[in-house]
Amino acid sequence: MQPKSNIVHLPVYQPGKPVEDVKRELGLTEVIKLASNENPFGCSEQVKAAVIEELGNFNIYPDGASVELTAALAAELGVDSEQIIFGTGSSEIILMIARAFLVPGDETIMADETFPQYKHNAEIENARIIEVPLKEGKHDLPAMLAKVNSRTKIIWICNPNNPTGTIVTLSELSAFLKQVPNGVLVVLDEAYGEYIDDPDFPDGVQLLREHRNLIVLRTFSKIYGLAALRIGYGIGHPDVIRFTNQVREPFNTSRAAQAAAKAALADHSFLTYCREQNKQGLLYLSEQFDRLGLAYYPAYGNFIMVDVKRPSPEVFDALLRKGIISRSRWTYYPNHIRITVGTREQNEKFIAALENVLQEAAVQG
Repeated sequence: MQPKSNIVHLPVYQPGKPVEDVKRELGLTEVIKLASNENPFGCSEQVKAAVIEELGNFNIYPDGASVELTAALAAELGVDSEQIIFGTGSSEIILMIARAFLVPGDETIMADETFPQYKHNAEIENARIIEVPLKEGKHDLPAMLAKVNSRTKIIWICNPNNPTGTIVTLSELSAFLKQVPNGVLVVLDEAYGEYIDDPDFPDGVQLLREHRNLIVLRTFSKIYGLAALRIGYGIGHPDVIRFTNQVREPFNTSRAAQAAAKAALADHSFLTYCREQNKQGLLYLSEQFDRLGLAYYPAYGNFIMVDVKRPSPEVFDALLRKGIISRSRWTYYPNHIRITVGTREQNEKFIAALENVLQEAAVQG
């Protein structure tokens, strides 16, 4: 039995190494995972209560259209319900967009170092991938625009970009969108947008009013702390959402996830707390990298990418032996690791471990 010829070379997505595996493999009792940009502060207590209420309903299929959650989110964002679609994380929305809009021979444009699921799903649809190098760690929008032609179907922009953490500003993105042809769909991935209060950061939902060819992706996996429940969403013009919805699998989000997301939306104080703690964590890590003489990209999400001046797999392995799980092995950034902002205690333990690793490497030459 042979699979589609265009998928045989595709790598399987590799998430951050699980804590349990590291403990078992290395015989460690304490392991800190700073690899998958999860929220170290968990989720809202209101979310936990909402999930408990659902325990007696696990024998019943969820609402396939997520009607109640859609209404709550629409009210929160100030959009119509017809502009929203839910998925098992925003990664499923990426899959649905590729499935709905790409056919063999179409071209799709993305950065050369960004969230890998854009490329992965476009390749499954046998589209031609056009990768544009990041410029100082951020999307080079003029260069991406220059690659648009009659075969271009989708442009992907991750803002903040994963893994570099950089952003394109409101003025940069607005100028770009005004020049993109109406027949080209722009996917704006704002998975980490809730962490940002910088006035230069664009709110994709506001831009939807002017651009019918824009779809914005967001998730409950990051600041809301619902990564295990797998629920994210897209916001766009009703036509774009309708076409995307036509390829959505039935009952693709669970009752528990829908209840949790609805409760999470209502707890604004939890988001404010997480945003402030993250800001303090980024400041601490930046100050420590400055002290250690390590260059890093300006970070806007809940992670930071730092140049450790050595091959990143070596540093990853050394940190792992000290009980710290980081993220490494970037194609165009071979000496960088990406670190999730943890609690103050986790951040301090990471810095102590990193400093020790770099000192040991210097002694060994």
